[in-house]
Amino acid sequence: MGSVETREAPEYLTVKEVAALLRVKERKVYDLVSAGDIPCSRAMGKLLFNRQAVERWLSGHTTGEPSTPGADRAEPRPNVFLGSHDPLLDWALRESRCGLATFFDSSRDGLERFANREGLAAGLHIPNKDEGWNTDAVKKRFGSEPMVLVEWAKRLRGLIVPPGNEIRFPHFGSLAGNRVALRQAEAGSQLLLERLMREAGLPSDAIEPVGPALSETDSALMVADGKADAAFGLKAMARQYRLGFAPVIVERYDLLVCRRAWFEPPFQMLLELCREEMFVHRANEMEGYDVTRLGKVHFNGGS
Repeated sequence: MGSVETREAPEYLTVKEVAALLRVKERKVYDLVSAGDIPCSRAMGKLLFNRQAVERWLSGHTTGEPSTPGADRAEPRPNVFLGSHDPLLDWALRESRCGLATFFDSSRDGLERFANREGLAAGLHIPNKDEGWNTDAVKKRFGSEPMVLVEWAKRLRGLIVPPGNEIRFPHFGSLAGNRVALRQAEAGSQLLLERLMREAGLPSDAIEPVGPALSETDSALMVADGKADAAFGLKAMARQYRLGFAPVIVERYDLLVCRRAWFEPPFQMLLELCREEMFVHRANEMEGYDVTRLGKVHFNGGS
């Protein structure tokens, strides 16, 4: 009797394979990616989908199954801050000596790792479908779980350009024909950049992409080093590297926190620093920050 050959399921799926899995047309998969509704990565110009992440995403859309009370208290989460890099938060974590480690990659990456219990908090700035920030993505994933989404700061984001070059970029459409530093696909700033380009009528091939830059710092450095003509970054980073800045939008950066962790000593040490005058002074010094509503709750899940 001949042996039956078994094939191991691929770790990453293509658009066609995801469409077959979801039983939808490929166009629908592209729409889900554009809206930031399904986890994906971009590599060599292709969209790839981690199989396990897609399966978790599907599980999160299952209805009729009650959540397990106290599920998030099953075991302690590691003292790690995930998500998108924010210069002010990075400084506050170090200055407060709270002992929280960081793994700043991107908003979407932080959301996935947080769902996998790889950290106790994640920094996010994911634009909602219509208006606002972060609540669409958080409610979809953690609507019935004991998580809280609180405001960290409003941040001024725009085009970081070489010193004195602001006049070359009077509006967003001025990016056409320029080398633009892009972020990784999972980054909140990249999602917002792509939306603003669509609204400005700029096709993706209207710019010369450079990168990807893996942090706010990397974006600014690509302009400072002459590798890019512009980057869609924070005013705080433009100021730090003495670069030009053309403001575009005020975004909201929030913290998604496990409710239990909020009351533990590490997080309380961070919050204690935020109540001090030196924190407000630092935010003003960095420029482009508004921390007047720090701590405002935008979502409170579970019970």
